[in-house]
Amino acid sequence: MLNITDVNAQNPLVNKTVKDSDMLVRISEIEVFPEYLESYNAILKEEAAASVKIEPGVIGIFPMSIKEQPNQVRIVEIYANRQAYQAHLETVHFKHYKTATLKMVKSLKLMDMDALDSKTMKLIFSKMK
Repeated sequence: MLNITDVNAQNPLVNKTVKDSDMLVRISEIEVFPEYLESYNAILKEEAAASVKIEPGVIGIFPMSIKEQPNQVRIVEIYANRQAYQAHLETVHFKHYKTATLKMVKSLKLMDMDALDSKTMKLIFSKMK
């Protein structure tokens, strides 16, 4: 189970607590060429798992696809702060993901988001076991 206090204690990039105002929340909209979908998904799953497991400043990376259009991928990304996001971009697993999937991606749109209810956001992960 993800515990924000544990994440903070282990992360030199995060001050004593993760402040809602410092968090970077992003939604990535990705269209994958259908012929690469299986390979793309395998690489994405590997990258997301490594990011959450290895990087203390990565609070969550949650990839998903539209049911009726599986080549339409959406990723909810939550970072403790911008510094944690910048550190993520420099990791071996992220660089591998970017280079390995470059030819597989037809389009990419990154949207930075503002949480409308950050109190409830904290409860989401507390329910997972």
